[in-house]
Amino acid sequence: MNYPILISFSLILSAYLLGSIPTGYILARMLKGIDIREHGSGSTGATNVLRIVGKGAAIAVLLIDMLKGAFAVYIVELASLDANLLPTNWKGWLVAISALLAVIGHSKSIWLNFSGGKSAAISLGILLTMNPFVGLGTLVVFLTVLGISKIVSISSISAAIAVNILMWIFNPSIPYISFAIVAAIYVILRHRTNIQRIIAGTEPRIGQTA
Repeated sequence: MNYPILISFSLILSAYLLGSIPTGYILARMLKGIDIREHGSGSTGATNVLRIVGKGAAIAVLLIDMLKGAFAVYIVELASLDANLLPTNWKGWLVAISALLAVIGHSKSIWLNFSGGKSAAISLGILLTMNPFVGLGTLVVFLTVLGISKIVSISSISAAIAVNILMWIFNPSIPYISFAIVAAIYVILRHRTNIQRIIAGTEPRIGQTA
């Protein structure tokens, strides 16, 4: 049996399942008895939870979703420490693929008929674990644009674009740059309805309802 391939598959699957944990959906059910997908923007992410459930729940969703991403990367890095488990030159690609599957799992949760959030928070958790400078730089871009625009979707899209520049500067490895490009495209595509509302001038700002 080829144990490195089996272990790699297990890590990638675990990353997807971690990403699939529907934090916003669970908390909205627990606190309000509602299906968050039927309210506001329909997303299970922290922004929609903030609008529909409240600030405390939104903060919890944000932090837990970030931790999901961080842990998806961490378990690959931990497994890669033992050369008997995984070849050391597999680490970069395994981290990148597992991270991407966690992002997809968050927005296409197996537990919610492949629906979910916009993948911004989990991406931040992933980036902070991949490279703290990239993660912190992305957060600074997000918060700066949010402070100016008061629109979360514009901030998330701006951060997704900034990731590619920051990854080239701080961690210019092919697997990580590949992750940054694919994840950024995916996050932006997940915001396509937001982009339409931005163009139409109907995208809610912080404090407004969707």
